[in-house]
Amino acid sequence: MKIKWTLFLGLFLGVALPVMAQDDLLNELNQDTKAKEKVAAAFKGVQVCTMQSTKMAAKGEWYFLVSHRFGDLSNGFDNFFGLDNALTKIGGLYGPTEWLTLGVARHTLGKTYELSGKYRLFSQEVDGFPFTIVGYHTIDINSQLEKEEYPELNAIDRFSFSNQLLISRKFSENFSAQMTPIYIHKNLYEPTEENANQALLALGGRYKFSKRCSFNLEYAYRFNTPDNDPYYNPLTFGVDVETGGHIFQLVVSNSQAMNDIRYFTSATGNFDKGIYFGFNLYRVF
Repeated sequence: MKIKWTLFLGLFLGVALPVMAQDDLLNELNQDTKAKEKVAAAFKGVQVCTMQSTKMAAKGEWYFLVSHRFGDLSNGFDNFFGLDNALTKIGGLYGPTEWLTLGVARHTLGKTYELSGKYRLFSQEVDGFPFTIVGYHTIDINSQLEKEEYPELNAIDRFSFSNQLLISRKFSENFSAQMTPIYIHKNLYEPTEENANQALLALGGRYKFSKRCSFNLEYAYRFNTPDNDPYYNPLTFGVDVETGGHIFQLVVSNSQAMNDIRYFTSATGNFDKGIYFGFNLYRVF
């Protein structure tokens, strides 16, 4: 009898223990898979308002973009509430891989051509890494500068550069926030009003108040400004509206510029004088 029970116990342990070990291994694998699950994009648009967000084009995806900023609304009928001196940006984005987005745009302000590159370093994970971190760089080429105005102008003087580290976190389905350290260098600048090298820290946020709409806000603080600085820290708020393949953003800002370098360094409004209304429109292909 004892022999039968011994055989039975041995058979049971021989079957049960491997099954239990297999279940533990599967649980660990499931936990690892869950930990590596990526959190959905913190922002719906590739911009918070004017500053860049950590949202990127998917692999093989094209974005056609049109942005518009009307003139100073506070001038009233003098400029027909900004319609007389509006600025336009037209450009495109392409995702050759899941982690890289390349862009080109043309701005009416300064007849500026802008080249950009955006690459993902880390993604926020469910029960894992807490942030999405993206590098972003732009090169601006001012084609409006004339030799008559700048007799010693060289081709390299037309170039300006921005380097940004975008750090975002999606706290819930409705709320996301982003912090962006920024370094900007201008080859040609006005030394009485600004520095060739400028450092900023930008903050942005998004609150989703309906299925297809969100309220967005962004602000950037400039650190190394001269004593007679004529500009203000850029502040912009807006609303995102998602309509199928379109993303439509309505914005109000104290900066009329739309290229990153001028937007961050040359805001002329204080919302008492200098209020600029506009929009960003993206069509995804």
